[in-house]
Amino acid sequence: MNSTLREDADAIIRASLNAVLPDEAVRRALEAFRPGKGRVLLVAAGKAAWQMAHTAVEVLGRVDGGVVVTKYHHGKGEIPGVTCYEAGHPVPDENGFAATEQALELVRGLTAEDTVLFLLSGGGSALFEKPLIPGDELQDVTSQLLASGADIVEMNTLRKRLSGVKGGRFAQRCAPAQVFSIVLSDVLGDPLDMIASGPAAPDSSTCAQALAIAEKYRLNLSEQAKALLAQETPKALGNVTTKITGSVRQLCAAAAEACRARGYEPVLLTDQLCCGAREAGSFLGSIACAHAGQGRKLAFIAGGETVVHLTGKGLGGRNQELALAAAPALAGRNAAVFSVGSDGTDGPTDAAGGYVDGGTLAALAAAGWNVYDTLQNNDAYHALQAVDGLILTGPTGTNVNDVAAALVEGKGAW
Repeated sequence: MNSTLREDADAIIRASLNAVLPDEAVRRALEAFRPGKGRVLLVAAGKAAWQMAHTAVEVLGRVDGGVVVTKYHHGKGEIPGVTCYEAGHPVPDENGFAATEQALELVRGLTAEDTVLFLLSGGGSALFEKPLIPGDELQDVTSQLLASGADIVEMNTLRKRLSGVKGGRFAQRCAPAQVFSIVLSDVLGDPLDMIASGPAAPDSSTCAQALAIAEKYRLNLSEQAKALLAQETPKALGNVTTKITGSVRQLCAAAAEACRARGYEPVLLTDQLCCGAREAGSFLGSIACAHAGQGRKLAFIAGGETVVHLTGKGLGGRNQELALAAAPALAGRNAAVFSVGSDGTDGPTDAAGGYVDGGTLAALAAAGWNVYDTLQNNDAYHALQAVDGLILTGPTGTNVNDVAAALVEGKGAW
């Protein structure tokens, strides 16, 4: 392992994530918050829900009640006046269903004088859920979608119609109270109705699109689920004000600044990365290969959200798979590729992502790992673990997609 490149990667990751924590963004958004004369209730859902709720209560001083639903191990303690729950992600579970029921009970019977402060972040599609089909069936549909390679917009277009809170239906439940929504975006282009499946946003997708997605991925659906896909979602909401507070573009800008601080010349390739993780990793590796040893320290940055096609039964996530796929192109060169999820969790693992450099391929071979076979088995976690290539940050308190970078040192071969 190139210790200099690894040290640089770790420093760039830390600085980038610290720059996009939602605290200041929530403070700025609350400057426009004008609650009614009645009660102020807080509902927060997503991987960044605890951090956002903690900041909001700190700014407001108090709320008249609240519910937070976040991923397991993402809560950091009690929040005054708010009940915090943890639940399953990316597959929803009974704890999430129960917590959502508590949120719905909280907003039941409100008046036009009341206000709901709704704090939303990525992961909310799984964490904030009232299924309109049996819970175990919804879990199965979610697992099918995750395995299919469907992108987040396709997944959420379908999931909205199987839910009693997605696609604007939560805002309908809050009426006639006003909803002030602060949204931390984890979807490319920041479409409000797709971030966490848009519980407080009018739905722009159609039944025809949902049915086409089910057909495209050959999903096994019950007749009840098929009937729900044919029912339209709310297309207009008159009681919602929304502020977007963060996005992958800010994450990429923070990464560029961090790279510059370490002496690299940053080049932003895209903040709209949306393709297979393996293909993205191979591409970044080839870019690093083309520029290595030319006398310039360069950092090629790509932000977005890749997808994984499940072909095996191993353990990993899209960022780990991206990194591992870059290893062959880097072999023997003074270059590295890392990829990290801004929420600190990549797939069903405790890692945020992965790191590889010019020595990784040889180290993997020495440990008995073949990159191609490992990718086919979707087992990037164990392969990277064997060569100290995992990036472990713990839950970060934010969630604005992923950032990957190819770091190129000025000197030549490994």
